[in-house]
Order: sequence, then C-alpha cells, then structure tokens
Amino acid sequence: MSPDMTLAFEDFPVGHFGTFGPRHVTREEIIAFASEFDPQPMHLDEAAAERSMLRGLSGSGWHLSSLMMRMLFDGFIGRTASLGSPGVDELRWMSPLRPGDDLTLDVDVAQARVSRSRPETGIVTFKMKVRNASGQTLVEATSPIIVRRRDGGTGTRSEN
Repeated sequence: MSPDMTLAFEDFPVGHFGTFGPRHVTREEIIAFASEFDPQPMHLDEAAAERSMLRGLSGSGWHLSSLMMRMLFDGFIGRTASLGSPGVDELRWMSPLRPGDDLTLDVDVAQARVSRSRPETGIVTFKMKVRNASGQTLVEATSPIIVRRRDGGTGTRSEN
C-alpha cells in the first residue's frame, strides 16, 4: 500500500496491523515535558527520582502516552479517514519510560464493525503496546476510532 494512500475502514481487518518506530527519547525531552505538564520530582530531578519507587529519572506516563499517539499518527492515523475517537477504553502504564529509550509501537486490530447508527462509518478498536529496545512493555492501550468506509456504507462487511 502506498504511504500516501488514505486508509478506510476496509483496510483494518482483525489481526496484527503493524509495528512502528523506533522513536528515541532523551533526558531533555522527559524533563521538558514534565516541567510543563507533570512536574513531579521523579520526572524532573535525578536525585529525587533515585529516592522514588521508580529508582531513577522516568518520563511521565502522560508523556509516554503522548509519544504513543505521535507514533500512531506518523505510522498510519495521519493517512486514515478517521472521524475521531469516542475515547480510550483502557490505558495501563506497565514500566517506566527512561532517558535513552528507543520505543517501538505494536498495533493490532481487536475488532472492526460497521456502525449501526452511521453505516457510512465503521468502528475499529486498536490494541496498542509500546516497548523499549529490550522488549519491556511500557504502556498498553485499547482505543476505538471511527473510520469512514470506502464504499460510503453501500457494501457489506460482517461485524467482528
């Protein structure tokens, strides 16, 4: 599939969709994000972070979630006929984000169904997992997005 091709509902069958990254994270990024959005000591100061339960400087979970969203956008959402999302069903921070981490995002389609109320759209539920270079899972999330159907709702697709 061409990188400039718009992805429609029909392009998201249930199963593994793709792996995206890597995305390198620096100490400076972690501190800059925390300074503005989550100024807790374990995200700003190495000495305080060493005394925390995280045992070292770590990125905010919200920073990690923002990085995941950027990787989703760069990977495929930016070229998807997305009409938005009704929210996030689940978000779990599993391990800390560390300076120097190289992140990889795995995306699976957990469910894809035609909307009952708006048959010109479908709802695609993604399961996402961000790992560091050693394979440790840092965050897991499940989220649906509303995607325009290529045929405008005139064709059929069974609900998964």
